[in-house]
Amino acid sequence: MNTTPPALKTILCVDDTATNLELLNEVLKPHYYVKLVNSGKKALNLIAKQHREIDLILLDVMMPEMDGYEVCQQLRSQPETAHLPILFITAKNQPEDEKQALEVGGNDFITKPIIPSVLLSRIKTHLEISDYHRLLSSENRRLEKKLAKRLSDIFNMQQATLNVMISLAEFRDEVTGNHIKRTQKYVECVLNVLKQEHADLTDERCEFIIQAAPLHDIGKITIPDDILLKPGKLTADEFAVMKTHAEKGAKILRAAAAEMGEYGGFLREAESIAQTHHEKWDGSGYPRGLSGEGIPLSGRVMAIADVYDALRSARPYKKAFSHETAMTIIKEGRGTHFDPDVVDAFISQAGHIAEIAVQLED
Repeated sequence: MNTTPPALKTILCVDDTATNLELLNEVLKPHYYVKLVNSGKKALNLIAKQHREIDLILLDVMMPEMDGYEVCQQLRSQPETAHLPILFITAKNQPEDEKQALEVGGNDFITKPIIPSVLLSRIKTHLEISDYHRLLSSENRRLEKKLAKRLSDIFNMQQATLNVMISLAEFRDEVTGNHIKRTQKYVECVLNVLKQEHADLTDERCEFIIQAAPLHDIGKITIPDDILLKPGKLTADEFAVMKTHAEKGAKILRAAAAEMGEYGGFLREAESIAQTHHEKWDGSGYPRGLSGEGIPLSGRVMAIADVYDALRSARPYKKAFSHETAMTIIKEGRGTHFDPDVVDAFISQAGHIAEIAVQLED
């Protein structure tokens, strides 16, 4: 059994009158370590060097050069001493004096002449409160570290889920991984413009959309190889099967988001993108024939990024178009295929878009 007595607390007494310091020392020394200084400046110098060793301050108000109020204010302005218990001991006994003492940050106000038993009781109470504050602060730091670790684990889980799903899409699709990287960059460019005028495009939502963009064609993993990998143009029946990838992709992502619960925000955004990035502004798209602002903004942004990249990419059944030609086609689709505002945002980033296409070319 550990019988080591608890370490004594240290009290700093600050008073310009020697007899007052002697009295405080006599009252306190049976119970605490006591340090004595006779001016505010000396107190601040001592505390600057030994603040970790001091548990509570008894502070006189009326002192030459620097009064107790100023000493208290300076201590409260420093992080190291902002929560150090400070008890004013003074001959000033008017309500406005006590009010000022508390306003500058004092924890208590004791009038002279002191009553030793009352003083000791007040000190004991404030030391206990200070200990509780330290305990709570320590526990808060522990919980913050635990929360940070938990959030890091969740982020890593999200990234792992995202990487696996992207890998599945890349493995079965005809397009390359660079298509996914390019379209993600195009989406980011457009969002950087649109978020200036769309209140719902918060930084968090934009990040979710950017994260989700690579999953826009995840539903293609359900399409038979003879259709998905066909080198020539699809027949009407084959194209009907191909078009099912939008709804099927949304279903896959919906289930994944449900499994992740409140941490599946980016997957819910991915579900919306997968389902709507083939919709058209005039209602002639698929799978649901949505039109105008009935199409989620994320889907409208993904649509233009996807089409531009398809135009710029060579396929066995088509040649790659130049940036200029692709931009002309995009402009022609303004108000029919594409949201006019999204087209305008895309065009405003034309130079950057062209650079991405070159930097990440297949």
